[in-house]
Amino acid sequence: MTEQGDKRIAFEVIRSPRSTADIIIERDGSVVVRAPAWADDAQVDDLVKSKHYWIYQSLAEWRDLNATRVLREYKNGEGFLYLGRAHRLLLVAEQDEPLQLKNGRFTLRRELVEHGDVAAAKLAFRDFYVAHGRDRLAARVGYYAPKVGVTATSIDVRDLGNRWASCSTSGDIAFHWKCMMAPQTIIDYVVVHELCHFHHADHSDAFWNEVDKVMPRYRERKEWLRVNGAGLDV
Repeated sequence: MTEQGDKRIAFEVIRSPRSTADIIIERDGSVVVRAPAWADDAQVDDLVKSKHYWIYQSLAEWRDLNATRVLREYKNGEGFLYLGRAHRLLLVAEQDEPLQLKNGRFTLRRELVEHGDVAAAKLAFRDFYVAHGRDRLAARVGYYAPKVGVTATSIDVRDLGNRWASCSTSGDIAFHWKCMMAPQTIIDYVVVHELCHFHHADHSDAFWNEVDKVMPRYRERKEWLRVNGAGLDV
């Protein structure tokens, strides 16, 4: 935690074998400093102090964006997103799967919400996005990986907390299941973004140059995700 005047900024430090440090605001509003392994606490603290204005401004913006977070209800007619399109919900008495998408509607077993506990309904949506995301995301990785000049060893779809995706030095990529709520163009941006991290682990100019080579209009997609990411939820 660092102090600037009478203001304090709480932050988490993640050290790794990288050459530069950066600061990010996670989707839950937390501040994370990603620092080289050799950076000591004093150096990290100095970095946060030097960026305090940007951090306060970014946190204020985060609060504004999340003030419009959509709170969906599990009732007939509510809209739920899939690949950027809202599909109305229909509660049904019986069907083979807990949740299905057919004829342009999400159909959900009524028993999952009839007692007022939406946890089972949320799980049904998560499982739907995971199941449909595996093949689609694998296909997009297969399409973009040669363009980026890298090879992914495995692809997974799961809950990643406040990250849209992550990758390992061994070539494993994981995507948050919420990515499947975004339009295909945004999914492609997340895919390219993660693949380019195989070349550069940080968000340096060199990293963004790699993204730009494959997706010259990536800035529009990045901005869309920044503005609309809070609404990709069930």
